[in-house]
Amino acid sequence: MKIGVFCPIGNNGWLLSENAPQYQPSFEMNKQIVQRAEHYGFDFALSMIKLRGFGGKTEFWDHNLETFTLMAGLAAVTSKIQIYATAATLVMPPAIVARMASTIDSISNGRFGLNVVTGWQAPEYKQMGMWPGDEYFAKRYDYLSEYVEILRELWATGQSDFKGEHFQMDDCRVSPRPQAEMKIICAGQSDTGLAFSAKYADYNFVFGKGLNTPTAYADINDRLKAQTDKTGRDVSTYVLFMLIAAETDDEAFAKWQNYNDGADVEAINWLLNQGGKDTKSGADTNIRQMASSVSPVNINMGTIVGSYANVAKMLDEIGEIKGTEGILLTFDDFIQGVEDFGQKIQPLMKCREHIVVEGEATQIPVLEKSA
Repeated sequence: MKIGVFCPIGNNGWLLSENAPQYQPSFEMNKQIVQRAEHYGFDFALSMIKLRGFGGKTEFWDHNLETFTLMAGLAAVTSKIQIYATAATLVMPPAIVARMASTIDSISNGRFGLNVVTGWQAPEYKQMGMWPGDEYFAKRYDYLSEYVEILRELWATGQSDFKGEHFQMDDCRVSPRPQAEMKIICAGQSDTGLAFSAKYADYNFVFGKGLNTPTAYADINDRLKAQTDKTGRDVSTYVLFMLIAAETDDEAFAKWQNYNDGADVEAINWLLNQGGKDTKSGADTNIRQMASSVSPVNINMGTIVGSYANVAKMLDEIGEIKGTEGILLTFDDFIQGVEDFGQKIQPLMKCREHIVVEGEATQIPVLEKSA
């Protein structure tokens, strides 16, 4: 089972709470996180793209680094871990993304891959005058299909004359091409999204579901398999979970309750409002889950709370779900969370028994967090 870290490219990570660790994103913080993740044998690091936040008392995601430049920097200071950036395809032309990806492929010596997103929060793009209108919701996967076809063509041959509804390429060139096969991730949980991933992606990124229900997302894998049976391609799942761990279950649940008690209601309401804007494409299940009122304090991602031993057991349960190749992790406190995972959780996991951590280094100092 592969393990990845979802880099905290935006302030405060994935907790919309006044009681959660408050910090600004920085290259230094992400470098520390990813280098330690690499030390503990993590397989990949992925960063999102977010162009406008949710506001509120915590100014949630109002402060964000840029994904490609961040991951290029991280590629230069690591040697083994796979690196993924995210393309905001609505505002980044495919030929430019193809060239940036080839550049980071060179920096990383073949360790780079790409996550592609269609865009769902209109204010991110309206602020730049680049939102095409709400009719885009209904055809965003058609747009993304053309986009990825161009990427694949440029990476494979260095040239594209693609002609479609959304893109017109005229002897477009990209060189040098990537030295390694460029892997593509897409987040698909709706039927349309799963059909797209089955045809174009190498991995499908999904949200885990619920609190301490590690296998509740398994039906998505079954639905993806039904789609890949049609395309004849092998596409596996990467599933997202937040870990909140401590020495005992009681300590871990006390932290989780504290985060919920401090929920940033204003920021959460912004999320709920934006999640309901798509009335054109049917309810996309990724967006619907993010905008649910069930557990919005961490954007309704699957959450695993408990002692280090119980967290390890639940992660092993995920590893037994057919079709799941990796787990993408977020933490309430990323720097300490990566250390705790590497030292106290991973050694207890059966699906990570193959990981050998070379000579344990002295724990590096924790960066100061800003309010």
